[in-house]
Amino acid sequence: MARRREIPTEESPKVNFSKEAVKEALIIFKYLKPYRGIFITALVFIALSSGTTMAFPYLLKRLIDSAHGPLTGPLAFSPGGIALTMIGVLALQMTFSFLRIYLFTYVGENAVADMRKEIYQRLIVMPIDFFGQRRVGELSSRITADISQIQDAVTTVLAEILRGLLTLIIGIGCILYVSPQMTLLMLSVIPVIIVIALLFSKRIRKLSKEAQDQLADSGTVVQETLQGISNVKAFANEWYEINRYDRSITSMVKLAIRNGKLRGFFVSFLMFSVFGAIVLVVWYGAGLMQRGVLSFGDLTEFVIYTAFVGGTMAGFAELYSQLQKTLGATQRVRELLKESVENVSLSKHYIDNQFKLHGNVSIDQIGFSYPSRKNMEVLKDISIEAKAGQQIAIVGPSGAGKSTIVSLLLRFYDVDKGKISFDGIDANEIPLSQLRSQMALVPQDILLFGGTIYENIAYGKPDATREEVLAAAKQANAYDFISSFPEGFETIVGERGIKLSGGQRQRVAIARAILKDPVILLLDEATSALDSESEALVQDALTNLMRNRTSFVIAHRLSTIRNADKIVVMEDGRVKESGTHYELIDIEDGLYRSLNKLQMFKE
Repeated sequence: MARRREIPTEESPKVNFSKEAVKEALIIFKYLKPYRGIFITALVFIALSSGTTMAFPYLLKRLIDSAHGPLTGPLAFSPGGIALTMIGVLALQMTFSFLRIYLFTYVGENAVADMRKEIYQRLIVMPIDFFGQRRVGELSSRITADISQIQDAVTTVLAEILRGLLTLIIGIGCILYVSPQMTLLMLSVIPVIIVIALLFSKRIRKLSKEAQDQLADSGTVVQETLQGISNVKAFANEWYEINRYDRSITSMVKLAIRNGKLRGFFVSFLMFSVFGAIVLVVWYGAGLMQRGVLSFGDLTEFVIYTAFVGGTMAGFAELYSQLQKTLGATQRVRELLKESVENVSLSKHYIDNQFKLHGNVSIDQIGFSYPSRKNMEVLKDISIEAKAGQQIAIVGPSGAGKSTIVSLLLRFYDVDKGKISFDGIDANEIPLSQLRSQMALVPQDILLFGGTIYENIAYGKPDATREEVLAAAKQANAYDFISSFPEGFETIVGERGIKLSGGQRQRVAIARAILKDPVILLLDEATSALDSESEALVQDALTNLMRNRTSFVIAHRLSTIRNADKIVVMEDGRVKESGTHYELIDIEDGLYRSLNKLQMFKE
């Protein structure tokens, strides 16, 4: 059975309230600041909405009391006058509620959109090592699930908490004014209900988390099965995977049913308790009415205010849960915003004459270890010189450090010792965007974006004309196969370019690099996974691409780099040999000669 892997769910983690957690959550208000005027106006409408809502029970009481004779004091109107006042108050309440919801939504959506943009921008400029230590699913979850949770907090939860607090304060004040005795009776019952409710909620949350984890497990089964569907079918293990999924789903259903039973009992208990408390209060109020202490209108007003207070207090449990999730989401987002980023340009830029390269590259006694494996030195005292326009081939067994050199040239990582220079300028003194804009990488595993072929080629130069894109495709030997498609350059390549063959993807990537017109070209085993026919077409395209450019070519097939100006042979992170093909082939017991013989034997 495959090892269990966690799948990011839409449920944000809950964290306990603490000074530090609340401080982290205040990040939200940074994004509310540009809309503070509208936000304050929304707060005013919350107060007005709560005030008009809480006025309704009082008006209802006055309407009921008016049936027993003329009224005295405030609003001493006729029943018809009070009814019209109530309709007016309801109209105001409707208007205030609409405005508070609209304004909070406006502020929340805009603030969260600003947050999404900043986090996406932050992700884009993270160093490569950051992505090497995190799953894409986790990062995607932060910009979707976590931000959605924060969005709910800003647009709904925050407004509901403020409205609930106002309702609670006004409601308790009103019932105290109507009857202090009944208020004390009601308040003596509510704490017991709250304690029991909290105990139930804790157990329900635990079961919900277990069910969620089990659902994640079943999702893992689906993901692993579909990703390895060829293995499943090759071993005729469809029955095994179905049984594995059935077991996972059955366990989840059992947990969900247990949770449902507990929730059902909890809701039933809550309804019994709330209505039981109301019955107790009404019974006590009826006794006060018989003694002439309380009118029927007073009792009605008290019961409605009690319902408001009870409903608000019951709603706080869910709001508290939502706030816990929001704290968890803001902590995860805050962690992301604290990460160090690359100093790259975030706007369209052009090559500065000060940093315009000619193609001379010097790698001088560099040493390097990956940040996650500092105790393992990958490169040891590597020195390579490349003159402008030269083709430098780098060969050697797997794990020798060939691809690491490419990463260092692109400054995906900085060297630990030694230095890399371009035209005599230390790489660290050249702005990253200026440096990378003059380089192009064609890797073995080509990643195409899910748009059209035209868009993928134009990615090398977004402002290129159509004529430039078509010319690049011709130089890359891609024009003919693209033209053979019914939709031509507008053909959708599918996710990661899945609708194209390996050779076709390589040629689209080469066309993209040709369009970029780089000074320095980096080829990382660009033909190793191709068949002979595709390799010939791709190799011809690469020849066009490398012409008059400084090229670093990592090659698996030595036959493709025999004409290189210099071949660097690496082993265990060191340069073992260096020279032309003919110089290296003459070295007795040389590594290059050995590799060359081995490949000729295989062919």
